[in-house]
Amino acid sequence: MNDSLVKERLSQHDKKLAFKIYLYLGALFITSLVVSNLIFQKFFYWKPFGDISIFGASLFEVSVGILPYPITFLITDLISEIFGKKKANQIVTAGILASFFSMGIILLANFVPALSHSPVNNEEFSKVFALSPIAVLASMIAYLLAQYIDIAIYHFWKKFTHGKHLWLRNNFSTFTSQFIDTFIVVGLLCVFKVLPWDLFYGLVVSGFLFKVFIAFLDTPLLYLFVYILRKRFNLKVGEEIQLDV
Repeated sequence: MNDSLVKERLSQHDKKLAFKIYLYLGALFITSLVVSNLIFQKFFYWKPFGDISIFGASLFEVSVGILPYPITFLITDLISEIFGKKKANQIVTAGILASFFSMGIILLANFVPALSHSPVNNEEFSKVFALSPIAVLASMIAYLLAQYIDIAIYHFWKKFTHGKHLWLRNNFSTFTSQFIDTFIVVGLLCVFKVLPWDLFYGLVVSGFLFKVFIAFLDTPLLYLFVYILRKRFNLKVGEEIQLDV
């Protein structure tokens, strides 16, 4: 694999298009991450296999914040495959900064008193968003470890298999990183007393199984997007586009 050759043979138009794709993928990634931190307090029940409990907790009770979260791992895998490890790590870092910035805005909005005729009063706003900074702190610690581990494992398998077996690195990296993410974030939310400890095991298992289920579903999507981009930019298996920035 020679990134410089890929860069040199791309036309100026293709370089601009590749950068736009990277930019839009980054925008989707950051949006998914920020939204997942804002909506996490609502929980729902999904039961693909009926009613199952573990350690006294319902196995399939999960936060709605988990819905956009797998999208972030799909996007980082796609960026890793097409644009390389460095660009994937840059998106992860940008997502962290965006999340903390959004929490700063929410804290400021929570501090500003509501008018008497405001459709949302102070109590309602605080009830929905007051726990968000704690959730973001827990989520970011878990997310930081999980995403960097995901990217590292992905590129380990990419190098080990010489760019072949896309499904292997996609799923192995996601399974490992998602378990780490779920375990740490649920644990920290219990430590901060956002959630009771009796829900810990059930939420960890539920969250992890849900993410594994989604990871299986997004593998065909990753294959599709990688195929489209390789065909568009005439990339060989294992080749990456080297962007100028």
